[in-house]
Amino acid sequence: MSKYKITVNGKEYEMDVELMDGSAPVAKAPSKVSKPAPAPVSKATPAAAPKGATVSPMPGTILKVNVKEGDTVKAGDSVVVLEAMKMENDITAPKDGVVKALYVTGGQAVAKGDALFEVE
Repeated sequence: MSKYKITVNGKEYEMDVELMDGSAPVAKAPSKVSKPAPAPVSKATPAAAPKGATVSPMPGTILKVNVKEGDTVKAGDSVVVLEAMKMENDITAPKDGVVKALYVTGGQAVAKGDALFEVE
């Protein structure tokens, strides 16, 4: 019988393994078991969006831009369609006004907090 230590989802277990066919183990368990290093946490923050810009609420891909710069929009009008987690999300105008700037195009990947557009 051989003793092994395994780690599953960060929890360590000790196991006894017995080979039933009478053959010798192929590989010997490591003599020292160490915990895997934790995955590095990204501290990167998105670039500061221009003041007044509507930002992406989540990472995803821009499927469609429904307006052009200079178009008039009403609060709640869909300005861009963002695909995230296989769902289409309408990102709407926060207020009535004119689209001052578009910061994205169709097919572009965006991170949470990236500027999408600005309504003036």
